[in-house]
Amino acid sequence: MALVEGCRHALDISIPVDEVESETSRAVAEVQKKARIKGFRPGKVPASLVQSHFAHDVRQKVLESLVPKHLQKQVEAENLNIVGQPNITDVHFHAGEPLTFKAEFEVIPPIELQEYKDIEVPYHDPDVTDEDVDKRLAEIRDQKAQHVNIDPRPLADGDLAVVSLESVSGVEGESVKSEEMVLDIGGADTFAAFTENLRGLSPGDEKEFEVAYPEDFGSAKLAGKTILFHATVKGLRRKELPELNDEFAQDLGDFRNLEELRDAVRKAIFAQRQHEAQLEAKNRIVEKLVEAHDFPIPELFIERQIRSRIESNLQALAGQGVDPRSIKIDWEKAKHSQRAQAIEEVKASLLLGRIAEREATGATRAEVDREVEKLARQQREPLAAVQMRLEKDGSMNRIASHIQTEKTLNFLFEHARKTA
Repeated sequence: MALVEGCRHALDISIPVDEVESETSRAVAEVQKKARIKGFRPGKVPASLVQSHFAHDVRQKVLESLVPKHLQKQVEAENLNIVGQPNITDVHFHAGEPLTFKAEFEVIPPIELQEYKDIEVPYHDPDVTDEDVDKRLAEIRDQKAQHVNIDPRPLADGDLAVVSLESVSGVEGESVKSEEMVLDIGGADTFAAFTENLRGLSPGDEKEFEVAYPEDFGSAKLAGKTILFHATVKGLRRKELPELNDEFAQDLGDFRNLEELRDAVRKAIFAQRQHEAQLEAKNRIVEKLVEAHDFPIPELFIERQIRSRIESNLQALAGQGVDPRSIKIDWEKAKHSQRAQAIEEVKASLLLGRIAEREATGATRAEVDREVEKLARQQREPLAAVQMRLEKDGSMNRIASHIQTEKTLNFLFEHARKTA
């Protein structure tokens, strides 16, 4: 075996003459059954004529039989883990001589694991204050508030403006339009441009004004753009917040009183913050793992990950209402920009897979079944139908892979040296 470069390997394989001749005779007999030559009955064409008239067919059958067989035999003998399809070249196939060929392919490299059970990572369990609980309860009250129509008057901070809004310029393609947008005048989540331009207007008033959207705005159609809007105030409302008491708690669910609700809110905030803190710590552990290991990775894996990242970005754009086909994309530049991150992600995946093998953190059948059952409940479909679909499209393997990754990350986090 020869190492060509990185993960690329090459094998020069030779198949003995007697095996080649035996396989050639078998191939001739197979072709002979269907051979048609004028003057001979079907299946009765002499072998010598079959070899001369159907040499290409015979050759292909011999190669299709012997090349994969001997390549697989050699790969197993050398304990190689091939990635993708081998490239077969330099085929030498002549009567009375060994059949020789070269196979080039990529392999998953052996990974010599460094210490991974005592990785230092900053982490401490989050704190939840009474103020945090009060803020979350205020948000819940706001969500449960009634919006009550009030008599026409100039809009002021704290009012809810019912507005008909349409873009005049600044948007590519179809205009942005909303017949009945509700805006909280002076609210923390309301762009200042809306508050400043609508404050003081009364129902029936119209106005044109510009709104500058940040680069990271959720809608790609608006992100980074300055849009001129035409607005018409259609109505005026106010929020009526429910009283924060035992009755409010009981209306929300299985709570006997406000104190039980406060306790549940505190636990929910803690769980959310703990999850976020642990996720950040796990990401740092993976970063340190990748930094501590230097090994080549198959180009095919990198290309797949780049493609996956680009597809995810395109799906995100489509989810925001942007047709990716309408955007001029330099695909080579896009691939290049994703390459470094793709390499890190592939390395991380290979390392986590290797650790999973050593620590037996792979997914069990029972764990996969539980995930499938949960998915069936969420989608309100028969379990058998969901199982069949997942097995057909390969999603069952992805579910198992996800479970393995989560279990391995949990293992690494549990064994990490956590510092405040």
